[in-house]
This record gives sequence, C-alpha cells and structure tokens, in this order.
Amino acid sequence: MMAKKKAKRIRIQLVRSVIGRLPEQRRTVKALGLKKMNSSVEQEMTPVIMGMVNAVSHLVKVEEIK
Repeated sequence: MMAKKKAKRIRIQLVRSVIGRLPEQRRTVKALGLKKMNSSVEQEMTPVIMGMVNAVSHLVKVEEIK
C-alpha cells in the first residue's frame, strides 16, 4: 500500500472588512471560517480552498504553516 502524503496547511487571516463587498465574496469569507477582522483559520491546501482564497485574495493574508 502507498502511504498517504500529509497535506500542506495554510493560515488564512482576514485583514480587510467585508462591509460593502459583493455577497459572493462575503459568503466565500464565511465559508473559509472567517468571522471578524484579524481572525484566522488553518485549512488544508486543497484546490477548493485555494480557489476560494484566490476569489477573496484582496481581503485575506495567507501564509504556509511548516
């Protein structure tokens, strides 16, 4: 059997407000698990999560966890 590779993780922090943003962007931020300004979450780096991050890249800061 092949061993499963450990997925890379990223920390996503909300650095800009969602006030006045498009509803799609607000829902994306909420789906990422971010609630308030400067809140942060850790997620696995999957294509789905990276697509969501790219959609709201102007609102968040992303760093890789080692």
